Amino acid sequence: MVRIDFEKYARGQRIRWWAMRLAVYGLLVIWAFVCVFPLFWTVSTSFKTAADVMRGNLVPWFNFSPSWLGWRSLGLSPDTIFQISTVRDEFMRRLWNSVIISVTASALAVVLGSLAAYGLSRFSYKFGHMRNSDISFFFLSQLIMPPVVLALPFLVLYKELALLDTYVGMIAVYTLMVLPIVVWIMRDQFATVPVELEEAALVDGLSVWGAFARIIVPLVLPGMVAAFLLALILCWNEYFFAALLTSTNTNTLPVMIASQTGSQGINWWSMAALSTAGILPLVIVGVVLEKHIIAGMTAGAVK
Repeated sequence: MVRIDFEKYARGQRIRWWAMRLAVYGLLVIWAFVCVFPLFWTVSTSFKTAADVMRGNLVPWFNFSPSWLGWRSLGLSPDTIFQISTVRDEFMRRLWNSVIISVTASALAVVLGSLAAYGLSRFSYKFGHMRNSDISFFFLSQLIMPPVVLALPFLVLYKELALLDTYVGMIAVYTLMVLPIVVWIMRDQFATVPVELEEAALVDGLSVWGAFARIIVPLVLPGMVAAFLLALILCWNEYFFAALLTSTNTNTLPVMIASQTGSQGINWWSMAALSTAGILPLVIVGVVLEKHIIAGMTAGAVK
């Protein structure tokens, strides 16, 4: 008669379970460290002196004593924040330019992209040999094109239309830049909404636009928020077109960050302080919008 030691078997199962959990969480910790370390390096560098930057010291109060050198050079340290600073005024102007251009372009891309995605998910189109799936892939394929290919055409076009160094010109090019990814995201969002909901709304007396605004949009609102957040990040971090199509009036924050170079080398502490100040608005927006996304998904699940 074969006897099975259930206690030994259960002990082996527990050991395997804990080993798997330790392996999974270990990998997650390593990946989190890889993702967070560049942010930590940037933030810590903004509090270093020139010598600490060159030595590569990383841990505050262990490898180096924190200093406000980077923030002082921008007029944003505690001892200079209430003083007159032309560098701080320039930083605030660039930050305001980034806010206006990025938020407007992202919102416009979400509106136009949602309308295009709704049409692709609800109607059948035919342009020559292209069908809906081909049109959707055409939108996405625009992301494959290197921006440098469009440098000369955009420069000539904007010069002829007097759009160089203007808000309208930058908003237009940023909208075109993020529109494909918004269309792709929103097409999948609209595809998850049953057509029967719209048909029921039409039977109840709503118009097509009424059904879209009152029935469809609330259901896909979390997806729209996610698309807006992704578009905002792409617009906020864009450098190439900002450096190419602006000069003085509408320069954005990435251009100012990249300009922290001189004959003596790169001012790493100033660049790190600018980068940290540029990251903070995105972190705040991401936290706020993430709450809305989770709330929208929870409400949709309850309904």
